[in-house]
Amino acid sequence: MSRTRTALLASLILLGGATTTGTAAAAVAPDASIAAIPCTVDYKVQNQWDTGFTAAVTVTNNSAAKSAWAVKWSYAGNQKVTQGWNAKISQSGTDVTAANETYNGTLATGGSVSFGFNASYSGTNALPTTFTLDGVTCNVDDGSGGGGGGGGTDPSGKVDNPYAGAKAYVNPEWSAKAAAETGGSRISSQPTGVWLDRIAAINGTSTSMGLRAHLDAALAQKGSNEEVVQLVVYDLPGRDCAALASNGELGPTEIDKYKTQFIDPIAAILADSKYASLRIVTTIEIDSLPNLVTNTGSRATATAACDTMLANGNYVKGVGYALAKLGAIPNVYNYIDAGHHGWLGWDDNFAPSATLFKQAATAEGATVDDVHGFITNTANYSALKENNFTINDTVNGTSVRQSKWVDWNRYVDELSYAQAFRTQLVSVGFNSGIGMLIDTSRNGWGGTARPTGPGATTSVDTYVDGGRYDRRIHVGNWCNQSGAGLGERPQAAPATGIDAYVWMKPPGESDGSSSAIANDEGKGFDRMCDPTYTGNARNGNSMSGALPNAPLSGHWFSAQFQQLMTNAYPPL
Repeated sequence: MSRTRTALLASLILLGGATTTGTAAAAVAPDASIAAIPCTVDYKVQNQWDTGFTAAVTVTNNSAAKSAWAVKWSYAGNQKVTQGWNAKISQSGTDVTAANETYNGTLATGGSVSFGFNASYSGTNALPTTFTLDGVTCNVDDGSGGGGGGGGTDPSGKVDNPYAGAKAYVNPEWSAKAAAETGGSRISSQPTGVWLDRIAAINGTSTSMGLRAHLDAALAQKGSNEEVVQLVVYDLPGRDCAALASNGELGPTEIDKYKTQFIDPIAAILADSKYASLRIVTTIEIDSLPNLVTNTGSRATATAACDTMLANGNYVKGVGYALAKLGAIPNVYNYIDAGHHGWLGWDDNFAPSATLFKQAATAEGATVDDVHGFITNTANYSALKENNFTINDTVNGTSVRQSKWVDWNRYVDELSYAQAFRTQLVSVGFNSGIGMLIDTSRNGWGGTARPTGPGATTSVDTYVDGGRYDRRIHVGNWCNQSGAGLGERPQAAPATGIDAYVWMKPPGESDGSSSAIANDEGKGFDRMCDPTYTGNARNGNSMSGALPNAPLSGHWFSAQFQQLMTNAYPPL
């Protein structure tokens, strides 16, 4: 079943500690075909408290293409919309209308659009039962492509979208640290990724839970519901060849140790029948394969370490081996890291990356069937959606692509990049049903610095710089960025081709230390984490934009956590 269908409708969506979460839409006969359904609406309550709630709505148009749209519904109670985003939302009594913004009015046949809002209520927050799109009543896609708790299944028995119809695991270790922060209880029940970033992380230490402990805790959280557990598999030989803060414990040639002491033990635990009822999502080796495209050969950004990893093939072999071993487990869903738009969005990176990913996905016994999808923006800061300018805009005859910020990139945000890269990946031979994840843990860019409209049209640079949400000095800056905020809360199927927005990088965990710190974790010091650093070729020789006084990567960074909450968008 295609991932562009709204296959999760009429299923219960529970992500991240919402006290009440539901999906509502009008019923349709089980034998109705998708072609006969004019539109589908997915309405989810993502978070709820005593006096209010946050909801996300996705509408899919199965009729003629539209250049403008309006969705309407009515409440049975006293719900009142107080704030909305990605739609112009108005309310008269119990009747609500959500109309397109200027930037998202186009709705193709088969296309989807998403928006969200905060609302107040008292008493019972009953879900709406009937929705219309431009006056036409929308019905539910019955998901007849398969069962498995929502989202359909493929021949392997895996569901189409593991996040559909499921809760996601709340890591109790991260949750406790977040809750201990002033104001942290507002987000401490959100699901975050569990990072397996060294061999010792598999069995755990005296101060940290091991993999089995996390899976056991997930089973306890699961109850009778579906539950997603998110793991980051991250210990390649010669890891992160273009950075130092996240260097790993294995040398460039230790591929056999990677296989036998890292991947094999993880696979053995995940294959335990005790955990067969969990949906286990793996993010495979962030920052590895993209480095082979952008930081090798004659490029100004090349490093000797990346040239070594390209020559010995151990990134490709390691990723292939991980995909093959983990993909053979029926309830494991592999998502390969696909960088972000400010890394692979340029013409000379975009297509070559997809080709390299295909090479890795067919190495060491792996096939494309071992790849359920890809994840972008992991542990990065790229804005989800830039609303104040588009790649097609011009200022005084000069294209936005020529601005210093965009610098000839084809994409200005993560959503457009992820959707386009998905198409590219399918074109090189990945399955048409692959889905994308976007890490939104730190890309909200809210707070007082968030622009409310486009920049001045004095020049293309004033236009872009004055309107962009992403306030980094340079799109290549990646370490503990000053001014960042929490992004969209974790949610399933938020847009076409997107399986979920996730918090794979736990907010509050450092990207790297601001100065050299001796450690036994194999982590070096990267000047990009030093706030006084004036940059290199990979960030246009710009200031690093990093926060001061940061601890080692993965360690708790209270000042960053507080900043992320202050600048959250949507706001907390």
